[in-house]
Amino acid sequence: MAAGSVEATLELWASSLRDVKGRIRPLFQQARMAQSAGLFLDALLGPERRKTGWMRAEAAGDPGPWRQQALLGRATWSADALRDVVRDYVVETLCEPDAVLVLDETGFLKQGKASCGVARQYTGSAGKITNCQIGVFAAYVSDKGHAFIDRRLYLPQDWTKNPARLRAAHVPEEVGFTTKPRLALDMIEGAIAAGVSFGWVAADTVYGTGEVEMALRRSGKGYVLGVSATQPFNSWIGKPEVAGTAEAIARGLEPSAWVRLSAGEGTKGARLYDWAYRELADLAADEFNATLRGTWTRGLLIRRSLTDGELAFFSTWCPAGTGIATLVAVEGRRWAIEDAFETAKTELGLAHNETRSWHGWHRHVSLVMLSFAMMAAVRHHANQVPPPKTRTRARIPVL
Repeated sequence: MAAGSVEATLELWASSLRDVKGRIRPLFQQARMAQSAGLFLDALLGPERRKTGWMRAEAAGDPGPWRQQALLGRATWSADALRDVVRDYVVETLCEPDAVLVLDETGFLKQGKASCGVARQYTGSAGKITNCQIGVFAAYVSDKGHAFIDRRLYLPQDWTKNPARLRAAHVPEEVGFTTKPRLALDMIEGAIAAGVSFGWVAADTVYGTGEVEMALRRSGKGYVLGVSATQPFNSWIGKPEVAGTAEAIARGLEPSAWVRLSAGEGTKGARLYDWAYRELADLAADEFNATLRGTWTRGLLIRRSLTDGELAFFSTWCPAGTGIATLVAVEGRRWAIEDAFETAKTELGLAHNETRSWHGWHRHVSLVMLSFAMMAAVRHHANQVPPPKTRTRARIPVL
């Protein structure tokens, strides 16, 4: 890399960090707390692998983690207001009309029973039932990059049925038990209400519920949502006859029904699978929302692994005439949130939250989201092709 490129990249990082610190300054009543938040961001983006309170304090030049603890604990400021700043910053930088909103969850391994929402529950992060917290996240994914724009801490029913435990973790009184699909739907509705520009929603089987599907149809958003192998599907008038569970339909397909397509680039190159798509029904958009126009198609998308033949199934909703390649591309966007989880945990301290309270979790996670968003913005701006230099013909002086 040329020296000029290195200097430009360093200046881009510095100016971007100044920018995000300026954006969050109005969230804090006291200048010293805003300074603490800025130092917190410095530590998250710093080279230390573990972003614990003591490590962050050392990076900030503090004798102990007390300022860091105050920022996440007793200080007065809104984590949701910070979330809104992150969301607006991401959309400002990465906005595209056909962007995909990806919903997924991740686990935070914990010891003990005091951390808000902790319980023995399944997490894909560990691949088993273990003592952990579960966070449900929304990521904005476009050709320009990807970043988190929202988050929710899942509270199991063992928590919501125990008022004393809720008070000890400072959970707001209005917070009750909410399913993961409902948490995801709350984030979708929040993004729509905030005017976030996106055309699609993608999620795995946890979130492929009828409630989510109907809400997206009413909002005029396409979707590719994971469903189980036992989910029943039926075609309607005007479409080739299809009936049965998703797996039975897949097993009955002719070899010619499958096409090999890439779901996007992975660390080892194109993520190739065999895919099949069955249109099930054409429906008028105004059946779900009187302000919408046009015809939309409900369908079943099937993915088959090239190595072991494992099948995955997706319920789809898209404008009529949308091809399988577009649906595969939307489904492939789900990889971005997995990449975001890994990066945020290994590089930015997403899993290094040491607080036990409701607001402590949301504050820590929101600051990590801002750090990740800044990285996404830097990457996007750094990868932009500079405009071609134009040669100007030297003027010949008139004698």
